[in-house]
Amino acid sequence: MDRNAPIGVFDSGVGGLTVAREIMRQIPNESIIYFGDTARVPYGSKSKETIITYSRQIVQFLLTKKVKAVVVACNTASAFALETLQEEFDIPMLGVVKPGAKVAAETTVNGRVGVIGTLGTVSSGIYKQYIHDLNGDIEVFSKACPLFAPLVEEGWLEDPVTQEIARRYLEELKQEKIDTLVLGCTHYPLIRKTVQRIMGSEVNLVNPAYETAISLRGVLQEQGLANEDSVYVKHKFYVSDGAEKFKSFANTILPCEVEETKDINIEQY
Repeated sequence: MDRNAPIGVFDSGVGGLTVAREIMRQIPNESIIYFGDTARVPYGSKSKETIITYSRQIVQFLLTKKVKAVVVACNTASAFALETLQEEFDIPMLGVVKPGAKVAAETTVNGRVGVIGTLGTVSSGIYKQYIHDLNGDIEVFSKACPLFAPLVEEGWLEDPVTQEIARRYLEELKQEKIDTLVLGCTHYPLIRKTVQRIMGSEVNLVNPAYETAISLRGVLQEQGLANEDSVYVKHKFYVSDGAEKFKSFANTILPCEVEETKDINIEQY
């Protein structure tokens, strides 16, 4: 495998840009091929079989770009499709759930951890499973927040509507006296300030995007795939719909300028 080959990163929409951003920051020598499935967002309300089908199509597209590893930058796809993808494709494949669960288990002091995510992620129970694998004494309280991802996709990050909805969702977790909260959807770090404000400064927010970038760095080093030359760094962005809207949004949060985003027909893969 070519060390200079890019990393494939995919998500249901713009949320995975939080993972791409952390990869750019933590391993700046790596190029990224990003795909956002904006035509089929959100994933959180769809069935496991549908998510596997979508994810398989996207990986097949990314492989046409000669990627050397794939990051499933979507909690729902990580929960429902990662294991299948790892069985079907002979390439390093990382999800975002395990890294976030590991940090939550390691950092909680009172043993009470909250998880917010899509309906799919929460109903899968995957965060609770991974956290209990690390420490069975930790109590895990999960809350589905299905409106968060559409609000982020709409760009309503500081809107009063978003703040009110967040307050309603999070009140239940505040009552449980958690000291750690996992942002179990890659869209959620984009409304981190709102979540922190409601939960209070005493609650530690875990951002799986950062932890995933750190895990990816370790995998690349272990397998001799790390790019040691920044000369070859070039990021490319693809979506299944709304390229211009995606590009505008990406340029508000990424540390690099997105000059072009291309629409592709993901159904053909």
